[in-house]
Amino acid sequence: MEASKVKRNIVLGILFFLPVAFLLMLYPAKHNYEPLNVVNEKVSDIENLSSENLDSLRLKNQITVLGFLGKSPLEKSISALNLKELVYDKFKGFKNFQIIIVVPEGTEDQVKELKKEINTYEDLKFWLYAFGTEGEIRMLYNTLKSKQSLDEDLSSTDVFIIDKDLNQRGRLDGRTEREVEDNKPAFSVYSYNTIEVAEIKNMMSDDVRILFTEYRQKRQGKFDDSNTRREKELKQNHE
Repeated sequence: MEASKVKRNIVLGILFFLPVAFLLMLYPAKHNYEPLNVVNEKVSDIENLSSENLDSLRLKNQITVLGFLGKSPLEKSISALNLKELVYDKFKGFKNFQIIIVVPEGTEDQVKELKKEINTYEDLKFWLYAFGTEGEIRMLYNTLKSKQSLDEDLSSTDVFIIDKDLNQRGRLDGRTEREVEDNKPAFSVYSYNTIEVAEIKNMMSDDVRILFTEYRQKRQGKFDDSNTRREKELKQNHE
């Protein structure tokens, strides 16, 4: 009887302390949280581009994944499928999230076929296509920071994260912790290759999550970016 009581107390103790231990593990992570870097400012909005079902499209006040599938969007179905399964499906329930795919005017029929291929069983209402002239598409792409030029057919395997203020987000230092420890050369991340599954599944997915965390903390008044921290330090030094 006594042994049974001791065993029960041990089990209850474990059930009580496990959640506490889990929260303690998370606590340092909150303090090590780093916002997603602004790598480029003043990305052009897309209000001049057209869409099938909307009067107007916009990037302002939205969290956008922006892609370019060019003159043969149906041939870029692998990129589209990777983006749909690894990013869209994960974040489609988040407020103000959208994926915008820019394609040239005249590709409407191919876009309809592409929709059939990737929509499967659901209507992708936060996945939109923007149609523009070659000049408009090149002008938009030129406002983005990228290591790759837009292909001749107006396509790119890379996609870009644009925040609510038309800033392009990414990483000023894209190295992993292990690469930093091994003194690997630093490199910047301006965009994400949709053909590289690991890059989309891990790096990009994590970066979109970080951006949503930033906006959630801003709404809660808990976000403290580097500029705010610097202002606080200067104020403390003068007191």
